[in-house]
Amino acid sequence: VQLQASGGGLVQTGGSLRLACAASGRSFSQYTISWFRQAPGKEREFVAAVRRSISSTYYSDSVRGRFTISRGNAINMVYLQMNSLKPEDTAVYYCAADAHTILSSITMTQSYNYWGQGTLVTVSS
Repeated sequence: VQLQASGGGLVQTGGSLRLACAASGRSFSQYTISWFRQAPGKEREFVAAVRRSISSTYYSDSVRGRFTISRGNAINMVYLQMNSLKPEDTAVYYCAADAHTILSSITMTQSYNYWGQGTLVTVSS
C-alpha cells in the first residue's frame, strides 16, 4: 500500500482545511486508516482513525468535535475535515494504514505499517 497525503496549507485561527489520503495498491476498505501529526520538537501523536469494515471513528481529545475523519466515495480515499483550527494544530499531518490494527492500540504509531509522506498544516494566530 502506498499512501499520499495532501491538502495542507496556511490558514488563520478558526479556519478550516480538508486533508486527503489516497491509497494505491490495495483496497482501503480492509484497512484501518488513521491520521497522526507531529509538531516541531514533539513526538508524533494520534489524531483520528476510521476502522476497517465497520468504519467506526475515533478521535484524540484535542480534536474531538472539531475534526471529522471519513472514507470517501472513491474506495481508496480517506479525508480529515478540520474545523475551528487553532495554532496548536500546526504540524505535519501523516496518514497511516494497517490491516491488523486492533482497537486497544489504534493510537500507537507502531500499529501501522504504511505511512504517507506528510502534509504541513500551519495555523496562524
